[in-house]
Amino acid sequence: MHIWIDADACPRAVKEMLYRASERRQIMTTLVANSPLRIPASPYLDMRVVAAGTDRADDEIVALLSPGDLVITADIPLAADAVAKGAIALNPRGMLYTRDNVHAILSIRNLKEELRGIEEVMGGPPPFSNKDKQAFANQLEKILNAAR
Repeated sequence: MHIWIDADACPRAVKEMLYRASERRQIMTTLVANSPLRIPASPYLDMRVVAAGTDRADDEIVALLSPGDLVITADIPLAADAVAKGAIALNPRGMLYTRDNVHAILSIRNLKEELRGIEEVMGGPPPFSNKDKQAFANQLEKILNAAR
């Protein structure tokens, strides 16, 4: 298993959990972002910087991932592509994307985007909370234990 992090919008607390898990379990983890991020020195951590632009980081992750890899992303189209390639996709708030749910989640996201476009729905997700952090930690532990 290789862990891929869609790092531009990933909460710091989630990245820090992933750094520790990567080191503890000796799992290669790659952060992909449009600009360099500071990461701890570790043989298990890597940073890939892609050109600025819509979906550049997503495209890089999809091109490089293998079946069984873990993708950390809040980007639902990226999650759908990852699941289609046989990867595991996990939202930083702890929601696991699966073949059974990702297309419904993508449809809802597209509808909300359309409604925001005509100003029927305003705003985005609530702030990242301790409950979200705990949900992510629990799911991550389950995934890593199952991969062992």
